[in-house]
Amino acid sequence: MLLWILNIIYVLVAIAMIVMILLQQGSGAAAGAGFGGGASATVFGARGASNFLSKSTKWLAVVFFGMTLGMAWMHMQGARNAGQQGGDLGVMANLPQEAAAPAENAVPAIPSAPVAPAAQPQVTPEAPKAENSAEKSAQEG
Repeated sequence: MLLWILNIIYVLVAIAMIVMILLQQGSGAAAGAGFGGGASATVFGARGASNFLSKSTKWLAVVFFGMTLGMAWMHMQGARNAGQQGGDLGVMANLPQEAAAPAENAVPAIPSAPVAPAAQPQVTPEAPKAENSAEKSAQEG
């Protein structure tokens, strides 16, 4: 249940970070000031939006990467506990367990390549002979 809540918060933080990044003005923002771009200074204070947006983007990125590392650690712990408790391994549960480890000095066996069967000449059945009326009469009489 905790993982579901963290996933939802994770997606919301990612969306918020995308919005904050897209709201920031680029290096060519001076050209946009003539078209009403200067209005953001009144909304975010006298210093403009760059300070607010850059600081909020920085803290959203810190939260995003912190949550990423935290969820990765939680998944790793969950996988480690499932392996120790004989949890559901999916397809890997059906594999046979090896009885003993190979000896240190043992030479691994080289599998032999499969041998292709010798080519057999293909025998095609002969087509039935066409019988015409002249040959039939010659054979009968």
